[in-house]
Amino acid sequence: MSEYAGRTAVITGAGSGLGAAMAALFAGAGANVALLDIDGERAEAQAEALRANGADAMAHRVDVADKASVADAAEAVRERFGAAHVLCGNVGVQQFGAADVLSDEDWQWVMSVNFHGVIHTVNAFLPLLRASEGARHVVLTSSASYFQLGIRMGAYVASKFALTGYGEVLRQELEAEEINVALLFPAGMATRHIESSIAARPADLGASRFDPADVSAMMEHARIDRSAHVASAEEAVHHLLDELRTGEPYIFTHGDYRHQIAERQQAVLRAWDRMKAWPAGTD
Repeated sequence: MSEYAGRTAVITGAGSGLGAAMAALFAGAGANVALLDIDGERAEAQAEALRANGADAMAHRVDVADKASVADAAEAVRERFGAAHVLCGNVGVQQFGAADVLSDEDWQWVMSVNFHGVIHTVNAFLPLLRASEGARHVVLTSSASYFQLGIRMGAYVASKFALTGYGEVLRQELEAEEINVALLFPAGMATRHIESSIAARPADLGASRFDPADVSAMMEHARIDRSAHVASAEEAVHHLLDELRTGEPYIFTHGDYRHQIAERQQAVLRAWDRMKAWPAGTD
């Protein structure tokens, strides 16, 4: 028997890309799967494909930026499966642009989905996790851009910094309840991310803008080797179940940026050492 047989995994952003790959992974391991996405038709198509392969899967349209929408999804999962053992907060919209060019609406939109949307999701599903027995996991999708910074991504990177800090505190707060919280750091993937972001932006915030020159500038500045940095969503999640068994806080999927992580940590430690080397202050 699989460790996930009869258990329930809930995944946001499951209509395509990384979320769909997560849903297929947990379904293949025997879990019941709830696929949530703002594109309800795509979520249902993914769920139907999983059901065709013998999984028990449901789909539900959800706008994670809307608390009521997420609460409705949680109730639908409770009615269908009665429990939740894995919650994957996997949402992320992208708006490229220089920091001084991004509009107030750009910042509002990206933060409302990538950060506040995850908070809404956790708060709505945490009662189901708490009421369920056995191993339980919360997986929050951050980004390789948390470590591999690139220009023209200010709103997205800021949202993932906020999400990562939130996830680290959430891990500490849920530790006593034996609910594991892990942060997932995927690098670039061949998915519909840009397309789905443009489609998901509310009309009242104005149209989403996309300039390929922003992507080129970001990749050059971040020193991204496309051959090492970009993978399929299925490749990105292939070791997720093994990683969750470790109970470790950080999960990397793919990419080649260890040197950039080391550079940042070394700069932080140098700053710490300089502080310690200063003469003691006087009154």
